[in-house]
Amino acid sequence: MTRDAIAFTGLGHAYRRDEWIFRGYHGRLAKGRIMAVLGPNGCGKTTLLRLLLGIAAPTEGQVTIEGKAAFVPQLFQVGFDYSVLDMVLMGRAAKVALLAQPSRRDEEAALAALDRVGMADFASRPFHHLSGGQRQMVIFARALVSAPEIMILDEPSSALDLRNQAVILERMAMLAHHDGLSVLFTTHHPHHALSVADDVLLMLRPDHAVSGPVADILTEDNLRQLYGVPLKLLGFEHEGRPHRTLAPVLTPEVILERGRS
Repeated sequence: MTRDAIAFTGLGHAYRRDEWIFRGYHGRLAKGRIMAVLGPNGCGKTTLLRLLLGIAAPTEGQVTIEGKAAFVPQLFQVGFDYSVLDMVLMGRAAKVALLAQPSRRDEEAALAALDRVGMADFASRPFHHLSGGQRQMVIFARALVSAPEIMILDEPSSALDLRNQAVILERMAMLAHHDGLSVLFTTHHPHHALSVADDVLLMLRPDHAVSGPVADILTEDNLRQLYGVPLKLLGFEHEGRPHRTLAPVLTPEVILERGRS
């Protein structure tokens, strides 16, 4: 039986008494697999990641994590003019002695991580001069250089164009299926989950989530409950191979009908 990288049971969190963000959530991420977490704005996706990472303690329930985890946040700005290499070296902080400088071995590990995400040629560039997609690749490298077994990503394709979204998805698939990492990511794009995830967690309501294999959980009915708009699962052929995608039905008629309801 496949061992779990992350498992949580009866998980719930409330910032105030009886004001639950979510409650009674169950889920598992098996080693070497990819799980996508989907839910509407404000449902607590980022809070869930904080509980899984141990940054915050759950109000109730239990989280078990087996292996070293690294976190890739959403796109962000930095206050100092760090180089790309310096940004990645920050991921080696746990391996560098207090008040010591990164060693040559640390620099080699950082350059190798940049090479894995296709950013080795940008090592000397200022981080804030990069595009959004390039910055996200650098943050990927910063997580990778810590040699994790689990990668947790918060909306990694947020605000990226289609090309960079595809690059992000490709990197996640490579990490899991070629490098053996366990990957969990949040997203607002159900078609991204369909493209790369093995399993999915849908945060349908504060007191109800469903999780399991993508084929069982990522259905039109479940997604309509999740987002309040119809989505269609579409099959098509590309370069001689069958593919599937999900598309929201956002026609003028549907939008007007929602406005009247």
